[in-house]
Amino acid sequence: MYRYDEFDAQFVRERVAQFRYQVERRLAGELTEDEFKPLRLMNGLYLQLHAYMLRIAVPYGTLNSRQLRKLAYIARTYDKGYGHFTTRTNMQFNWIKLVDVPDILGHLAEVEMHCIQTSGNCIRNTTADQFAGATDEEIEDPRPLCEIIRQWSSLHPEFVFLARKFKIAVGACEKDRAALLWHDMAVQIVKNAEGRVGYKVYAGGGMGRTPYLAQVMSEFVEREDILAYLEAVLRVYNQDSRRDNIHKQRIKILVNAIGVEEMRKRVQREFEEIKATGTLQLPQEELDRIRAYFAPPPFETLPDDEPTSLDPTFKSWHAQNVSKHRQPGYAIATISLKPIGGVPGDCTAEQLDALADLMDEYGMAEIRVSHEQNLVLPHVRKKDLPAIYKKLKALHLATPNAGLVTDIIACPGLDYCDLANARSIPIAQDIAKRFENLDRQHDIGELKIKISGCINACGHHHAGHIGILGVDKKGVEYYQLLLGGSGAEDAAVGAIMGPGFTEHDIGPAVERVIDTYLKLRRNGERFLDTYRRVGMEPFKNMAYGEQMYAAH
Repeated sequence: MYRYDEFDAQFVRERVAQFRYQVERRLAGELTEDEFKPLRLMNGLYLQLHAYMLRIAVPYGTLNSRQLRKLAYIARTYDKGYGHFTTRTNMQFNWIKLVDVPDILGHLAEVEMHCIQTSGNCIRNTTADQFAGATDEEIEDPRPLCEIIRQWSSLHPEFVFLARKFKIAVGACEKDRAALLWHDMAVQIVKNAEGRVGYKVYAGGGMGRTPYLAQVMSEFVEREDILAYLEAVLRVYNQDSRRDNIHKQRIKILVNAIGVEEMRKRVQREFEEIKATGTLQLPQEELDRIRAYFAPPPFETLPDDEPTSLDPTFKSWHAQNVSKHRQPGYAIATISLKPIGGVPGDCTAEQLDALADLMDEYGMAEIRVSHEQNLVLPHVRKKDLPAIYKKLKALHLATPNAGLVTDIIACPGLDYCDLANARSIPIAQDIAKRFENLDRQHDIGELKIKISGCINACGHHHAGHIGILGVDKKGVEYYQLLLGGSGAEDAAVGAIMGPGFTEHDIGPAVERVIDTYLKLRRNGERFLDTYRRVGMEPFKNMAYGEQMYAAH
C-alpha cells in the first residue's frame, strides 16, 4: 500500500496545525459557526444531532494494522468505543468533542491518515474494488491510479470549491464491485482492440433526489492522458454547472440537461486544450513509482487444496464469505460487519485491535473496507482460514452472510444525522432478525437490501435489489419500498413501489416481497432476475395486501 513521502507528511502536519488554530478561534468565539463551517467541513468535521462527527479518509479502502490500532485508540479515547465504516469506505466517529479534534488529527497524521476532503464541495475519497490486487478477474490493480487521482485532486486549486461534492471510483474488472455507474465520474481499466491497456471514463452518475446512471464520456483514454481527461471533465462541470439551486448542482444534472453528446463535445474540446500544453501528461516513470507501492506480497508456493474442518459453521462461512484468489493456495476473506441484530458497518475498538493482531500474526499487510460496509482480508493463506475463522467467531465477526439478505447497507439515519427524516438502523436490525435462519437466507440467495434515512441516499437505496427510503409525513416516519436497483455491472435505478409503510409495517412488507419472489422464481433465478422478468405488479399486490392496499 502507499506510504507517505516527505511532501505528504509535511502537508498533513501543516493542515493539523492550521486546523488547531481555527478550532481555538472558534472555541474563543472569534469565529461564528457560519464562518467556521466551511473550515471544519474541509477537515471532515460535521455537526450532527447529538455531537460532532469526524469522517476519516480511507483512500481506496486500504488500511494497515498500525492504522487499525490508531482507529481503535481514537474510538476508545475520544468516542464511545466504536467507529462506523461508511459506503465511501471511510470511518466515522459520531461522538466527538470539538476541543479534541486537533489532537485526533495529530494522532491520525502519525499513521499516515487524515480527514482532508472527506466532506465539503470538493473531490471526495476515491474508491475501488475491495478485491483489487487479489482477484484474477482484473486487468490490473486499480489502486495505483486511485492514488494518482488522490494526489492530483488533494487541494487542487481549481476544484477545492466545486458547486457540490464530487465522487470518483476506479475499477478493473467486467464484474463491478465498486458501483462505478453511480459515481459523478468513474474510470474502468480496459484493453482496446490492439490489446493496449487504457481507461474507459464515465461521468454523470449519482443518487439523491434525482438518481442517474453515469454515461460514457470516452471509450478509451491513453494511460498518459488520463489526468488531462479527468481534469477536462471537472473543468466543464466547474464552469457550466448550476450554482443557483442546490438541487441542480451535481454533474448528473448538467449531463442530463445538455445531453450526453454535448457533454462529450465540451469535454473533448477542453481535453484537447489541456493536452496541447503537456502539463498533465502522466509520466510512465511516475506511474511505475506509484505501482511499486502496490506490489503484491511475497506469495509462498502453496498447494491449492481447500482447508478441511469439522466445524459446520466454518463450512458455511467458507462457502459464503471466501472468494477465489489469483494466487494458488490463497483466498480472499470477507469479514461481515452485519451481525444479526447489529448496526451495519459498526466496529468496536476491541475488534479493531484484535483484527490488527490477526493481521500481524498471519502476515497480512493490509485489510480493505468495502462500499458495502464490510472488511476484506485480501491475501489469506488457505491453510490459515480455519484458525482465522475461529478468531473472527470469538470477535462476533464471522457472520456467514456476505451478499445475502441480512448483509444490509444502512446509513446512520435519524439516530445520528440531522439531515435524516427517519431511522435506518432499527429497520435494518428488524429485517435481519426476520431472516436470521441461515438455511432461509441460502434459499433466498443473492439479495441486496439498502436503506437510507433520507433522500440524500447515503445508504444507496436506489441501487438496492430492495431499496428502502425513510420519509417524513407530518412528523411521522414512513418508508418507501423500491425494487429492481443494482450497483453492479448490470446497474439500474430502483423503481418506487407506491405509498410508504410505517416503521411497524415495513419489515412485514419486505417479507411479503421476498415470499413473492420465492413463489415466482424459475430455475434458480436471483431476486433481481425474477423482478426484471415479471415486473413490479405481483410484488406490489402482495406487499400491500388487500386491506392495506385499499387503505391507500
